[in-house]
Amino acid sequence: MTQKRALIIDDEPDIRELLEITLGRMQIDTQSAANVTQAKQLLAQHTYDLCLTDMRLPDGNGLEIVDFIQQHQPQLPVAVITAHGSIDTAIESMKAGAFDFISKPVDLSTLRKLVNTAIESSQLAPQPVPKLTPIIGESKAIQELIRSIEKLARSQAPVYISGESGSGKELVAHSIHDLGPRANNPFIAVNCGAIPRELMESEFFGHKKGSFTGAHQDKTGLFQAAEGGTLFFDEVADLPLDMQVKLLRAIQEKSVRPVGAAEEITTDVRILCATHKNLETEVKEGRFRQDLFYRLNVIQLAVAPLRERREDIPLLTQHLLNKLASEINLPVPKLSADAQKILENYQFPGNVRELENILERAFTLCESNIIDSDDLQLRDNHITQAEKVYPTPGKPSVRQSTGNVDYPARCAEYPSLDEYLQDVEKEILCHALEQAKWNKTLAAKHLGISFRSLRYRLQKLGLDDE
Repeated sequence: MTQKRALIIDDEPDIRELLEITLGRMQIDTQSAANVTQAKQLLAQHTYDLCLTDMRLPDGNGLEIVDFIQQHQPQLPVAVITAHGSIDTAIESMKAGAFDFISKPVDLSTLRKLVNTAIESSQLAPQPVPKLTPIIGESKAIQELIRSIEKLARSQAPVYISGESGSGKELVAHSIHDLGPRANNPFIAVNCGAIPRELMESEFFGHKKGSFTGAHQDKTGLFQAAEGGTLFFDEVADLPLDMQVKLLRAIQEKSVRPVGAAEEITTDVRILCATHKNLETEVKEGRFRQDLFYRLNVIQLAVAPLRERREDIPLLTQHLLNKLASEINLPVPKLSADAQKILENYQFPGNVRELENILERAFTLCESNIIDSDDLQLRDNHITQAEKVYPTPGKPSVRQSTGNVDYPARCAEYPSLDEYLQDVEKEILCHALEQAKWNKTLAAKHLGISFRSLRYRLQKLGLDDE
C-alpha cells in the first residue's frame, strides 16, 4: 500500500508544523508551502491525495488554490482553513469547489476525521452512477442530474435539493451519500414537518435523563445517530424559526448540545436538505432565516418534474411494473398502446410518486396481463374523485350509499388515515370471503373486482393463506 501524500499551505510556521506532525502520525507524507506561488509550483510538479490551505496568504488567498486545483487536478480534495467565525468565507470556498473547511484554532480530532474522509474521497474510482442509484431516465435533465450527483458525492459541501413533491428528492440525496466516502456510514432522513414542535430539539440533538418530564433515559439525537454519515433534512422549510437558529449553530460549529447536557458534543455529518417550497420566497416573507438559507444553499440541485422529461415515462413505467410484480410474485403486466399514450400525455402533478400510485391501482384492476386505458382511471379521474367526496345534487354520496356509519368519527380513532383505510379494507375483504365461504373467485365476483385484484389485496394486507 503506497503512502499517502498531502500538501499543506500556510504562512505561519507553527501551524504548518502542527499539521505536519498530526498528518505524520496518520502515516501521511507531507510537503509544505508558505504562499500561493510556492503552492502552485508544487501542485504542478507533484501529485497529492489531499491539500490543506489557509484562506489568508501573503500573495493571495485560499480561493486561488481551490480554483487552480479545480482546473488542473479536479479529483484532488482541498480543505480550507478559515479564521474562527468566518462562515461566509467557508461557504464561498465550498461553492468554489473545496471539499470541506476547518476553523482556527484547529481541533485535532476534527482535523483527523476530515483528513480520513478526504483521503477516502480521493481514492474513489468513477462509478457507473445509473447502475448504483434508483434514479431512472435517459432524458437530458436526468443525465445532467446524474453527472451532478457524481461530482457532488466527492464533496462535503451542503446541498439544497429543490423540486416538486414526488419528484425524487430523497432518492437524489441517498445517491449523493451512496457514491461518496461516507457510503458505509449512516444515511438518516428526517421529515422536518412530521416532528412535533415540542419534541424537535430532543429529536435533533438528543437529551439527558431527567432533563424534562418524560425523559426517563438518555436519548441519542439525529446528529449523533448520523455520525460519520449523512443527515438529510426533508421539507426543511417547515422548521419553526426558533429551531432554525439552533440548527444553524449546530451546522456552523459542527457540534450539538443535548437537552440537559452541560457540554457540547462534536459531530461529523454531511448536511443535505430538500423542500418543495421556494426557499428564497420563504426568506423574503420572513418564514425562513436568511443566514440558515445561505448555509444550506452552498450548492443547489434542481430535480425536474416528470412532465418536463416525458421521454423517461416508458422506462419508469416498466421499472415500477417490474417492482410491483416481483413483490407478490406475479407475471409483469404489459401496457396497451392506448394506456401508454395516456400516460405519456398526462401532466403528473404528483410526479413519479403519482405514477407509481397509478400503476399500482391499474395493476390490481386489470383483468388479464395487459393494463388497458380504463385500468388507469385517468381520463375522468379528477371529476370522479371529487364527486366521491363532494357529490353533485341528486347523486348519492359515499356515506348515503354505505349505511349509517359515521366514518369521520371512526377515522379519528386511528393514528393515521392510512391505518384507518387499511382496517376498513380488511373488514370488507373478510366479510366478502365469509359470505362466499372463502371461495376467492366468488368473493371477487361479489366485490366487482378481478381475482388478480383480490389476490393482490389479500397479499398486501397479510390475509393470504397461500
